[in-house]
Amino acid sequence: MAPPRRAILAWSSGKDSAYALHLVRQQVELEVVALLTTIDADRQRVAMHGVPEVLLDRQAAAAGLPLRKIRIPNPCPNAIYEQAMGAAMADAKADGVEVVVFGDLFLADIRTYREAMLRPTGLEPTFPLWHRDTATLADEMLRSGMRATVAAVDPRRLERGLAGQAFDRAFLGRLPAGVDPCGENGEFHTFVTDGPMFTQPVPVKVGAILERDGLAQADLRPAA
Repeated sequence: MAPPRRAILAWSSGKDSAYALHLVRQQVELEVVALLTTIDADRQRVAMHGVPEVLLDRQAAAAGLPLRKIRIPNPCPNAIYEQAMGAAMADAKADGVEVVVFGDLFLADIRTYREAMLRPTGLEPTFPLWHRDTATLADEMLRSGMRATVAAVDPRRLERGLAGQAFDRAFLGRLPAGVDPCGENGEFHTFVTDGPMFTQPVPVKVGAILERDGLAQADLRPAA
């Protein structure tokens, strides 16, 4: 049997990338050797999610994987983003990585963009959650033992007060019609605190709800 191909996984700190890690680890043909995250260089937080870097580090430790960090400005011009990603992909390839794992679900334009970005590098993209029914997938995530906190919501689509709540069946039951159960259209973002992809929980405490980048973001901090 051929040895598994080395892969890195695009890590957002949320449920989709975490569940993609869980699924890929069940495939004998791939070995995830690192996580890859873009970080707002000024705020030292994950863009969109607003999660502080210290919590990313704790997630990576719980997953038993090194975390490769790409620091970008906010706002970030596309040219700078693509340059930073290109450098990260070149470093990964130099380390023997052949595959990049993404947790995207159904947004075809994003998948096309990722594929186009990787084509010159020779790295192969893979999308283990692609075109899964999102209501079924959300239920499957919860049944797996995954636990997550809603890190941010788009206040144009959801109640501001849902930021900081648990991602659970009660939360799913409060979603208005037309809101994707996995938030794939940007309606909400999550931070995973436990699950089958971790060896230990990453507990958080929820502070104030802050307005950043058009989102209502829960100020998540490490729990004691």
